[in-house]
Amino acid sequence: MKTGLETLILPAGDAAAEAAARTLASGGLVAFPTETVYGLGADATDAAAIAHLYAAKGRPAFNPLIAHVADLAAAQAIGRFDARALLLAEAFWPGPLTLVVPKTAGCPVADLATAGLDTVAIRIPAHPVAQAILRAFGGAVVAPSANISGHVSPTLAAHVASDLAGRIDLIVDGGPVEVGVESTIVGCFEAPMLLRPGGLSRERIEAVLGAPLARPPVEAGSDDSQPLAPGMLASHYAPRAQVRLDAREVAPGEALLAFGPSRLPGLDAASAVMNLSPAGDLDEAAANLFGYLRSLDAKGAPVIAVMTIPEQGLGEAINDRLRRAAVAR
Repeated sequence: MKTGLETLILPAGDAAAEAAARTLASGGLVAFPTETVYGLGADATDAAAIAHLYAAKGRPAFNPLIAHVADLAAAQAIGRFDARALLLAEAFWPGPLTLVVPKTAGCPVADLATAGLDTVAIRIPAHPVAQAILRAFGGAVVAPSANISGHVSPTLAAHVASDLAGRIDLIVDGGPVEVGVESTIVGCFEAPMLLRPGGLSRERIEAVLGAPLARPPVEAGSDDSQPLAPGMLASHYAPRAQVRLDAREVAPGEALLAFGPSRLPGLDAASAVMNLSPAGDLDEAAANLFGYLRSLDAKGAPVIAVMTIPEQGLGEAINDRLRRAAVAR
């Protein structure tokens, strides 16, 4: 994680929007107001920046993040909208509604931001400052609440500074937010489902749909369930291969997900090897985790052996995802 940063605070305006766009494009972290709460933004396509975001918030878990975009055309570039999803988008965007939809074939949002899922959570914020930053940046920005994990969500720039000064690059001060609670999340599945109540009421959504929203299944938070959305427990990414943790050797024909400079016995017999971070950098490892798991799984080995990852910093979240991947099915 970047530490000891001098966090710049700028009043909202054209200069701040341009500074925010430059910072995001260079892999930095920017806090800015939306109508719900202040968000902590990173380039949605930059896995390394997203890893820094998780680290800045502290005690991270790789749950899916919401991709914020400027307009419906940008949303449709990353997600596939059926008739009901489009109906909700046209009724409530810009606004405090997040829609979870299938990714497009060429969706550029990083696997780390979607927690390895085939869906993406999207929102078009209504706040003029958020809109100005998104338009200046020209791409999708993931932006969970701009606070230390577990703290109360921030509704003022001062709340952000209290938690994150020295951890992020820039805070854009747009004054107090209007809604003050996070966005409502609706999963656009076979039956539209209320995944998280928030700043848009269930009644208004159901009035547009002409039907009640489904409720998440009781098992939605269990390890064996489909991960559904930000703000809910994300299930494991489920590769076809068996995942073997804390490997101290490589059996013939196994693929190896390595970490650090050490070489394991049997390495030459591995069917494939990818190293999350040859230098042992946990931020780099987090950025590579989902993509490397997918790549090794695609090579067809029956087992992916995984070297030990330190249980500190982002290692806690990396190991959480790996343990979920290793659950027997």
